Amino acid sequence: MTGPDHPIRVVLADDERLVRSGFRLLLDTEDDITVAGEATTGAEAVTQARALRPDVVLMDIRMPAMDGIQATREIAATPGLSGVHILILTTYDTDAYVYEGLEAGASGFLLKDAGPAELLHAIRVVAAGDALLAPGITRRLIAQFTARRTADRAAAHRLAVLTDREREVVALVGQGLRNDEIGAALFLSPATARTHVSRAMVKLGARDRAQLVVIAYQTGLVSP
Repeated sequence: MTGPDHPIRVVLADDERLVRSGFRLLLDTEDDITVAGEATTGAEAVTQARALRPDVVLMDIRMPAMDGIQATREIAATPGLSGVHILILTTYDTDAYVYEGLEAGASGFLLKDAGPAELLHAIRVVAAGDALLAPGITRRLIAQFTARRTADRAAAHRLAVLTDREREVVALVGQGLRNDEIGAALFLSPATARTHVSRAMVKLGARDRAQLVVIAYQTGLVSP
């Protein structure tokens, strides 16, 4: 539970000091967010995540020693760090890394030129355990690179563990719909939709909602 008494703890991982300073200045003005630590390399980000167990790691992709994708993969694979959510920073010229980051275990991504309000919103969304799946950006990128890089690995038999309803729900998650929107589309309550999403995540071994989107594209539930 977060709030003024339990602020969202963030680790800033970026090799540029000015970037980290800018983020810190912004985050320090918020009552419900605090900067728990900083990292200048991917390896430091992993160390900080394991030592501090923050709610969110704001992860740059291009860093020395270990890039943000590998750092995300290592954090996601570390036992006991399921509560550490990764928000990857990217630019349009690194779109190819977005899919890799989500596949590695990131909960979403944010463009580096996002405004202050967008950054704060993204941190709060990811800290709450949701995926940052902006329909106009994330779905397009995932579709583009899933189609190009994973068509040969798409395995529809992976969906055999799901009920028909769960397949419908995963397909709608893949389209970027929220639980209330899924409920409305399928004539379910938001709570029931949330239950189907949770069960599908468990059955498919998805770390979070973002990985459900990846699976939806990989298995052909959603077409690019």
